[in-house]
Amino acid sequence: MTGRAPRLLVGLLAACLAGSSAPAGDMVDKRSGADFMSPENRAMQADDMSNPGMFAVLDGEQLWNRPEGANGRSCAGCHGEAATSMRGVAARYPAFDERSERPIDLAGRIGECRRTRQEASPLLHESPELVALTAYVAHQSRGMPISPPQDERLAPFRDNGRRLYERRIGQLDLSCASCHDARWGERLGGSIMPQGHPTAYPLYRLEWQAVGSLQRRLRNCMIGVRAEAFAFGAPELVELELYLMERAAGLPLETPGVRP
Repeated sequence: MTGRAPRLLVGLLAACLAGSSAPAGDMVDKRSGADFMSPENRAMQADDMSNPGMFAVLDGEQLWNRPEGANGRSCAGCHGEAATSMRGVAARYPAFDERSERPIDLAGRIGECRRTRQEASPLLHESPELVALTAYVAHQSRGMPISPPQDERLAPFRDNGRRLYERRIGQLDLSCASCHDARWGERLGGSIMPQGHPTAYPLYRLEWQAVGSLQRRLRNCMIGVRAEAFAFGAPELVELELYLMERAAGLPLETPGVRP
C-alpha cells in the first residue's frame, strides 16, 4: 500500500464514523456525481471531443457491427441501428432474466446474447471489448432518466442489494451508506464525497486512466475499506447495482462519464 493510501483510509474512517448513517435512499437533494467535480472535469465530460470515454464508445460501435461467432452474426444484424433499438435500454437495467430467474445487468445481457445468439466465445468481465460494447449500448440512452423496471420478481434481490449497501464491512467497519448517505458533500483527501449514484457507467476514471464498469468501482471501494471484494460477475454485485439504480431513479444517464 502506498504512503498516500493509509492517510486516505484514516481520513475516511474519521469522517465516516463521526456521524451516524442516514437512512439509505431517503435523499431529498438527489445529485449526480458530476455535480461534485471541478468545472474542468465537468467540461471534459460534456464535450464529446474531449471526453476520453468516447474512445470506448467508438470501439463499441465497431464491435456492434462486426460479425462474430459460429453463425457470423453481428449485434446490428438482429437489433439494427443501436440509436433506435437500444434507446432507453440501459435506463432499465439490471432486469429480471427468465433463464436464470434472477437479475442480470447490461454487461451480463450482452454476454448472454453473444453466447446464445452469436454462438461466440464469451468476453471476460472487465475486458476492453465488453466494457466498450456496454458503453456503446448505454451511450444510446444518454440524457434519459433512470427508470428501474417495476417487476415484483426483482423485489427480494433489490432488498438484498439494500442490505449490502447498509452493511458495514472490512477492517474499517464501514458501509456504502456511511459515506454516500451520511457524509456526502464533505471532503476526503481533497475530493468531495458524492452520493454514489451510478449515472455514468461505464465511465472514464482519471485515477484508472481507462474506462471501467460499476463493478470495478464497487470492488475498489470494498478493497479501500479493507474488505474482501466480490468477484466480477458475482450475484451480490448485480444485486447492489439493482438497488443503486433504484436509489438513483429519475437522474439522467451520462455514459460515458468522467470522474476523478
